[in-house]
Amino acid sequence: MNKILAHAILATLFMIQTAEAQTSATPSATKQKTPFVWEGANLYFLLVDRFNNGNRSNDVNFARDRETGKLRGFEGGDIKGITQKIEEGYFDRLGINAIWLTPIVEQVHGFVDEGQGATYGFHGYWTKDWTKIDPNFGTDKDLKELVEVAHSHGIRVLLDAVINHTGPVTDKDQVWPQDWVRTGPQCDYKTFDSTTACTLVKNLPDILTESDAEVQLPQHLIDKWKAEGRYEQEIKELDEFFRKTGYPRAPRFYIIKWLTDYIRDFGIDGYRADTVKHTQEKVWGEFKSQCNIAFAEWKQKNPEKVLDSNDFFTVGEVYGYGISGGKDYNFGDRKVNYFDNGFNGLINFEFRWDAEKDYDFIFSKYSDKLNNTLEGFTVLNYLASHDDGNPFDNKRLKSQEAGTKLLLSPGISQVYYGDETARPLIIEGAQGDATLRSFMNWNEIPSNKDKADVLQHWQKLGKFRQKHPAIGAGVHTRISAKPYVFSRGIERDDLEDRVVVGLDLPMGPKRLKVSSVFKDNTQLRDAYSGKDVIVKFGEVTLDTPFSVVLLERK
Repeated sequence: MNKILAHAILATLFMIQTAEAQTSATPSATKQKTPFVWEGANLYFLLVDRFNNGNRSNDVNFARDRETGKLRGFEGGDIKGITQKIEEGYFDRLGINAIWLTPIVEQVHGFVDEGQGATYGFHGYWTKDWTKIDPNFGTDKDLKELVEVAHSHGIRVLLDAVINHTGPVTDKDQVWPQDWVRTGPQCDYKTFDSTTACTLVKNLPDILTESDAEVQLPQHLIDKWKAEGRYEQEIKELDEFFRKTGYPRAPRFYIIKWLTDYIRDFGIDGYRADTVKHTQEKVWGEFKSQCNIAFAEWKQKNPEKVLDSNDFFTVGEVYGYGISGGKDYNFGDRKVNYFDNGFNGLINFEFRWDAEKDYDFIFSKYSDKLNNTLEGFTVLNYLASHDDGNPFDNKRLKSQEAGTKLLLSPGISQVYYGDETARPLIIEGAQGDATLRSFMNWNEIPSNKDKADVLQHWQKLGKFRQKHPAIGAGVHTRISAKPYVFSRGIERDDLEDRVVVGLDLPMGPKRLKVSSVFKDNTQLRDAYSGKDVIVKFGEVTLDTPFSVVLLERK
């Protein structure tokens, strides 16, 4: 009995010591964990339908089976397919910490023929019903799982918000009522009014977002909800929303309610807003305020799922905005500041052209703009996208250079799906935007050494960026022009991060000055080669078969 008691006491002491050791280690582990900073995010943008098919049973819905133009129909990608790739660690290996999905709401059931063959709403920008996920993309359960799995990997999820317009009119999709939409004139983009009070293109009804006049729900939506057995619930929620907010039942406020429900119900972390400059700027301030309220409600109800103290994030597509414009977008007859009207950042359409310049031109320019004129805000840089007909390196001849410039530039890096695998952007037989939207080239990676090398380069740089907020959110300082060596540093609140990077270095032996950042005898690691070095006489020397060096504290 005494022997048993002794063993029990020893076991208890061991558990207490283990618990104390774990407890004492927790602050250190927390301190070492890199805080997530939106301004330095490494964001992956994908078309849900074109990334990965996780559920082949949902490939055809609403009799969307007509033969289409090249790359103009649904091809099977879905939410479940994205979740599968998260679980496989694909995004972890790329250093991705945020994913932006094209709109997942229910699309028009019919098709349009624009002289390029039939086109369905595979891309997500042709809304039929904001309150329901399109079955081609998945279900509520699928989205819930995606967000939870993404969060477990430290990845934030952005959905795409379309408030400006509905989907086109087809033989299966009627036009919304006249008190909801305008069907003309078509925008000519010469003034503010001829960019906002108009339709983007022919047969794309424009929501009357400037109107405060109260409107009733469209009858076709009422009939749809009743047939689906959810009319009473939707009406109850709308009544509660308008009672709480005091907003008039104007078109934009219905849509704002429907979009913010995805925050309340699923805990998404941000929205990319579509066609921002085609509505009055007040719309986005109203949208952001309701997003913040919904995010706070979700956090309060799900404290165990909260990732951090960051606010809800919004980034806007103001087509043609460039970082050189500072906070303003110029319509010709009027300038508008969207940063002060609901947005943490804007997509930077200028980066694709700046990428033609040398490294230091890009890095110095962006560091200066973001740490002065745009301090407190950010931009989303990209080199290829779903609707930019002039991507950088459209023939994919400079994929490694593209990765270096994008992933090491200040601001948020937007990796367009397949940038990292040199997915072709020129597809024979595809016209217009369709050529940019081929299915992800998964099958090419294992059998193509060049593409595998490109992927490895993007992975190394992406992981380094993910680990070091200083890359995207810090201050750039050139250390030397030849060889080209620079530092990035950030210091705010509980975050301090400094790195040194060398580019276009000789393969083999190389020497870098680092005394402005790291003291002698500091142990460093080159994240590109994996080699360890020690600072001596203000320098590090190392021998690697690469022209890139990414130095961090070991």
